[in-house]
Amino acid sequence: MSKTALVAAGAGLCFLGYCIYFDRKRRSDPEFKKKLRERRKTAKQQKQTTKTQLPDLTNQEAMQKFFLQEVQQGEELLARGDIEAGVEHLSNAVAVCGQPQQLLQVLQQTLPPQVFQLLIQKLPSVGQRLMSNAAAAAGGEGPRLEEDDLE
Repeated sequence: MSKTALVAAGAGLCFLGYCIYFDRKRRSDPEFKKKLRERRKTAKQQKQTTKTQLPDLTNQEAMQKFFLQEVQQGEELLARGDIEAGVEHLSNAVAVCGQPQQLLQVLQQTLPPQVFQLLIQKLPSVGQRLMSNAAAAAGGEGPRLEEDDLE
């Protein structure tokens, strides 16, 4: 074995030992689990409070603006690698689109097959939620589309 290989192996072992030592130290900390639970609870609450505000379904201009906004957000999130959120926004766009079949054909050609399948799977629940929001809006409530309802 060469001298550089021995030095590299020694450095690797030191780094591994360092990682193991601090992982044990972190896990044995009595506040670790408490902090972890708090972080998970905060993340869950943030996800629950994230809502997509639907426009007035009778206002064509507002619907078009919402559609373009959702397509743009969906594309940006997919480009960043956030597949779930990107698909949710694209499914919102398809749900309010005037010609959903043409949009789906374009998306099928541009999206990877697995992402397109996720989109197809989400569409029924989004359409159902959109219809219930339309009925609620007719009753006087403001329409909201919650991300949790899309799953």
